[in-house]
Order: sequence, then structure tokens, then C-alpha cells
Amino acid sequence: MGNELNTAEFIYMGILILIGLFFIVEFNTFIKLKNKIKQSKSSIEIYLNKRFDLIPNLVECVKAYTIYEEKILTNIVNMRKEYNNQENKDFKKANMINIEFNKILGTIENNPNLKSSEQFLELQKSLSKIENELQAARRLYNGDVTLYNTSISIFPNNLFAKLFKFKEEELFELEEYKKKNIKI
Repeated sequence: MGNELNTAEFIYMGILILIGLFFIVEFNTFIKLKNKIKQSKSSIEIYLNKRFDLIPNLVECVKAYTIYEEKILTNIVNMRKEYNNQENKDFKKANMINIEFNKILGTIENNPNLKSSEQFLELQKSLSKIENELQAARRLYNGDVTLYNTSISIFPNNLFAKLFKFKEEELFELEEYKKKNIKI
């Protein structure tokens, strides 16, 4: 009978160890996924800042052509400064800047003198490259968020996630203004 108790205790200890290992593995997995999301979000911030840093060059290039564009560009520069001075970057503020930025692009497309400027064409190429990098960063971020959200939603991970208060992250969604035609 003493042998049976030892076997039962051994099985009980084995189950407890397996449960403990499951908790450790799942907790570490959730932490890794959260850190991937932070890294992806940081990449978006880097590309947004690169994009916003090119705006003063656009201001100088476009300034000579029209007063209206200058007003829009100055507004964007001010918004960019305000955005960069935020301690916690807000994607909604970045979206407001993107709205103004798209107004500029629309205005530029309607101005043949500006489109032929060599300096502007070089800036436009740089912006196009950054825009592609930004799109890739957004896709990576959304992929990481989807992986994390799925991981904390499936059984039995969802029980564990609730226990340790892991919450779903928000996807980087298409801005409302991009769903509509831009009015300039």
C-alpha cells in the first residue's frame, strides 16, 4: 500500500509540474508576442517620423509656388512638431497629419510647375519609398497583433490570459479619410 501512495504522489507531482510548465511557457509566449507588438509599433513610429521629417523639405520646395500650399504645409509642420513632442505617440494624431499630407499631394498633382521641379521629384521618390516601408510596417504590426489576439483568445490560453490580465491589442486600421475621396 505504501508503494501505491508513492506512485499516486508521483503522478500528482508530475501533473503539477506539467501544469506549472504550461503556465511558464504560455506566460513567456504572451510576453514575447506583446514585445513583438511593441517592436512593430516602434517601426511604424520610425517610418512616420522619417515621413514627417521630410515635410520641412517639402515646405521649402513648395513654398515658392503658392500661398495656399504654404498654409497647409505650415499647418502640417506645426502638427508634426506637436506630434513629436508627445510623450506617448498617438496614431490618431498621426492620422490627422496624414489627412493634411494627402491634401498637399492632391494640390501638388494639380500644379505642373511643382511636379517638374527636380528637388520635388527627389523628395517625392523618398516619400514614396517611406510610404512603402510604412505600409510594410503596418502590415507587420497587424500580423503581430492578430497572432497575439488569437493566442489569448483560444482555449485554454484564454483562461490563462484572463488570469494574468492579458488584453487584446487594437489593429492599425484604415483611416476613415482614406475610405472617401479627398476634397481639396
